[in-house]
Amino acid sequence: MAGTTLVMKKRLLAVLLIFTFLIVCLVARVGWLQIVKGEELQKKAYEQQNSDREIPPRRGSILDRNGKQLAMSANVDRIVVNPTEIDKSPEVRRQVAQKLAEFLDLDEETVLKKINKTNSRYEIIKKRVERSIGDQIRQWKSEEKIKGLYIDEDSKRYYPKGNLAAHIIGFVGEDNQGLDGIEKTMEKYLKGVPGKILSEVDARGRQMPNYENKRIDPQDGLNVVLTIDETIQYFAEEALQKAIDDNKVANGAFAIVMDPRNGEILAMVSKPDFNLNDPRACPPSQDPSTWTGTSQKDIDILYKTVWRNKAVSDTYEPGSTFKAITTAIGFEEGVVTPESRTSDKTINVQGHNINCWKPNFHGEESFREAVYNSCNPAFVKVALDVGVDKYYSYLRAFGFYDKTGIELPGEAKGSFHAKPKDIDLAVASFGQRFTVTPLEMIAAYGAIANGGKLIKPHLVKEIVDSEGNVVEKIEPEVVRNVVSERTTKELLEVLEGVVSEGTGRNAYVKGYRVAGKTGTSETIEKGVYIASFSAIAPADNPRICVLVALDNPRGEVYYGGTIAAPIAGKIVEDTLSYLGVERRYNEKDMEMIAEEVYVPDIRDKTIDEAKKILKEYGLEYRIEGDSTDGNTIIKEQTPKPGAQLAKKSVVITYTYEPEEEITVEVPDVTNKTIDEATKALNAAGLNIKVVGNGNAMKQSIEPGTKIAQGEVVEVEFVFLDTH
Repeated sequence: MAGTTLVMKKRLLAVLLIFTFLIVCLVARVGWLQIVKGEELQKKAYEQQNSDREIPPRRGSILDRNGKQLAMSANVDRIVVNPTEIDKSPEVRRQVAQKLAEFLDLDEETVLKKINKTNSRYEIIKKRVERSIGDQIRQWKSEEKIKGLYIDEDSKRYYPKGNLAAHIIGFVGEDNQGLDGIEKTMEKYLKGVPGKILSEVDARGRQMPNYENKRIDPQDGLNVVLTIDETIQYFAEEALQKAIDDNKVANGAFAIVMDPRNGEILAMVSKPDFNLNDPRACPPSQDPSTWTGTSQKDIDILYKTVWRNKAVSDTYEPGSTFKAITTAIGFEEGVVTPESRTSDKTINVQGHNINCWKPNFHGEESFREAVYNSCNPAFVKVALDVGVDKYYSYLRAFGFYDKTGIELPGEAKGSFHAKPKDIDLAVASFGQRFTVTPLEMIAAYGAIANGGKLIKPHLVKEIVDSEGNVVEKIEPEVVRNVVSERTTKELLEVLEGVVSEGTGRNAYVKGYRVAGKTGTSETIEKGVYIASFSAIAPADNPRICVLVALDNPRGEVYYGGTIAAPIAGKIVEDTLSYLGVERRYNEKDMEMIAEEVYVPDIRDKTIDEAKKILKEYGLEYRIEGDSTDGNTIIKEQTPKPGAQLAKKSVVITYTYEPEEEITVEVPDVTNKTIDEATKALNAAGLNIKVVGNGNAMKQSIEPGTKIAQGEVVEVEFVFLDTH
């Protein structure tokens, strides 16, 4: 009996140990599932029991400084399917794929493959579908009672101004993510947070009956307000494109307009450019028949050509525009004054002869006159007097060794001599054998304009929400003081003389005091030049700085003073007029204005009355008709009333109603002075509208063309003796 009891006890102990072991294993397993794998399993359970579809947020807008939309998001649809909910019949699935492909202009087999992914609950058929197409699909879905097909809300990026400010704004990719420009650098503000539509499903992924979807609204992106003014941007783009066309510019061009008081960029143009609504379109230099716009080769070409922002990513030799920097250093260090005596005599530095662009032509002159004439030897002497170490320390202070930090990708940095010697210093004094970026250059001119403060250029003014509330405001950032206010006032007065009397005369604007400096530099490729001009206006109370450069002009002239200065002057005039800056005409301006008149209406007047009126306007006349009696009535005139003419122009008066126009041949006035061109056109029976000053560069009507007698030919004049 005792033996039996012992055996039973052993058996019970064994059973207890087994059960204990099993319970420990079970507890361990539960602990593993609950603690270690709990979060993962909970997530899988949620995914098994629920299905969600993403609601993309509305990307924030990009606005100009006045609230005009440059980039916006339009409401569109997104077509998605849940393959587990679609009828399993191959015929039905084929019909759905066929119809969707028809609606969406897609490949039927590609759509069918997505519909047949039975292990997926969410397949995007097509994004950014126009609402009209989405409505058609909704109606078809309702009529055919298609399950598993959803038409969700989506947004599409749209650029209402096309090419305007393309390099500033940038563009987005397939997933609405910023790929370039402000779209890329301001992504965290613009993108927003996606929302969701939640559905409860069974084990097979089918939506549960009588279940109401839950919606988590997306958070729309914030709006980015730029410092750019759409109108000023348009002025700069139009002027730059005209310069490219007129001067056969081969490698593109750039222009920047900046407010020197706060570093705000009002306009930034890089040519060639592209349409933001189709950024991958074939560039003019490529073959459209082989172009895809998506291959890596095509993308590389786009980045090197139309996508490249020359104003930010390129460097160049500034040439004589850099002489303003050398002058500022010389004035600040006291080694030269505007009235110091100097000359353009050839100077030898470490065995190298350095000449004026007109060798030994100007002779002895004041330093002021040397700046007007852009004489290299005078600037070499100033730099040598300042010394290598001191001169290059000023260049660092002006910001030429650093990136500006502009809110755009791909900003370059200038390149200077690592261990400069006297000869390096000498050529640097007039802007040769080193490189700067356009942003570095205009920031330095900004310091000259604002009293000596280097201010960081910037493109973003503020971040605002959909209600217009300011979330973040970008304040001007003063990097450092570079030179004294006394130096800048003295320098601005000298640079104003460059425009009124010197090599920058083609940038002269009636009523506005413009200061500036010309620049012409040869690149490392022989025979390839960059023509540039830097301007500050008004010189006595600067509101804007303008920098223009043309890369490789292939026309008859390549000097900056001849082809870049007029463009800078045009941008200055249009911008200041638009900003409401009052014109103040000096005596020279008044004389120029006095030479232009508007044609009066002399129709239905007698010949004697017409003669008297035309004389008062300073205009000549010619009578066409048999009767010359003073009481004869004038029936018609050419030019018509309101046309703008130079004084002493001829108005053709008709004492009869001409059945056919009397035509004359337009003469060639190229390279003639204003007086010579006026006489040539008047002798042909034509009139002239004078644009600019100097020698005739271009005429609005080609020589040899026959036009009506008395018509007006617009002739553009520039000073050709510039550098």
